[in-house]
Amino acid sequence: MRFILFVAALAALAGPVAAQQAAATDPNCQAAIAFSAARKGAAVLALRDGKPVCEGYAASGAADHAMEIWSGTKSFSGLMAAAAVQDGLLTLDEPVSKTLPEWRDDPQKAKATIRQVLSLTSGLRSTVGQPPTYAAAVTTPLSTPPGETFSYGPAPFQLFGEIMSRKLKAAGQPADPYLYLKRRILDPIGLTPGQWRRLPSGDALLPQGAVLTVREWVKFGELVRAGGVWNGKPLVDGVAFAELFKGSVANPAYGVTFWLPNSSAAAGAGSTDITRSPDLPRDLVLAAGAGNQRLFIIPSQKLVVARLAEFDGRPDGAGPTWSDAAFIRFFLH
Repeated sequence: MRFILFVAALAALAGPVAAQQAAATDPNCQAAIAFSAARKGAAVLALRDGKPVCEGYAASGAADHAMEIWSGTKSFSGLMAAAAVQDGLLTLDEPVSKTLPEWRDDPQKAKATIRQVLSLTSGLRSTVGQPPTYAAAVTTPLSTPPGETFSYGPAPFQLFGEIMSRKLKAAGQPADPYLYLKRRILDPIGLTPGQWRRLPSGDALLPQGAVLTVREWVKFGELVRAGGVWNGKPLVDGVAFAELFKGSVANPAYGVTFWLPNSSAAAGAGSTDITRSPDLPRDLVLAAGAGNQRLFIIPSQKLVVARLAEFDGRPDGAGPTWSDAAFIRFFLH
C-alpha cells in the first residue's frame, strides 16, 4: 500500500493546533507510516506541541476523508461528563438513580454511579456491536453488582445518553447529548465531524457514532493534552477531568472512557498491549476503536497521534499483527 506524505501544515486546525506550514520532521515518520500501512492503515497524523510532525495517507485515506472511529467515540463521553460537572448538571459519583427513578427500587441498580457507568464497571449487561436505544438501556438488567467487574460494551454509553438527556431537559436545555457535546466541546475547539451516527430512534450513538478525519480527531487529542483547556479557557471541570485517567479496582487499565498503561490490569479484563509495555510513558492515554482506530495522547512528550484504518467488521485474518506499543514507540523521544 503506497503512502503519500503530506508535509503541509494543518491550516484548518484551530486553537493551539498550529496553522503554519511545517515539514514532516519526525525522524521515524516514514517508518511509522509504513508500519500502519502494512496493517490496513489509511491515515496517520502526529502533532508535537501542536505542530504537525508526521502525516500520511494510503489510497484508502485522504486528509478530507472522514472514517468511523468506532469505539474511539467513547472517550468523548468522558469530556462531556467533565463539562457537565462544570455546568453543575452532575457529579461523577452520584447514583444513576438520582436521575433515573426506574433504578431506585432495584437494590443493585440503586448503588451504581455515573463513574461506574463510564468506567464500564456498573455491571450493566451489554453486547459489543449491539448498541441499544437510550430507553432500552434503562431497562437492561445488571449481570454483576456495580463495581465488581469490568464489562466492555455499548449499553453503558447509551445509558449515559439517557442520563444526559434527562439532566439537560431538567435544566431547560435541548435534551440531546450530542448537541450538548457539540456546543460545549466540539464547537469551541473547531472540531467538525464528517457525521455523528444515530439509531433509527434518533438517539445519538455515544459508544461508536463519530466519523472523523485524522485532522479533526487530533483536535480532541490536543484538548486532552492541554488538560481540558482551550485558548486559556477551561472547557471542563479540572478535578473531574483528572478523574478520567484513574483506573478502577475492576480494571486499572481503563479509566473513565480512556485506556491507560497500567500493567496491573485485572485478569480477564480488557486491555491493549500498552498495559504490557513498562517502557511507555506513564501519562500515555488512549482512545481506541475497532479496526485499530487510535488516538494516543502523551502530555509529557507534548504528543498527539491519530491513526485511522480500513475496517469491514471482520477479523484481521492474514497479515502483520497490530501493536499499539510498537506503533507509538516510533514517536517517542
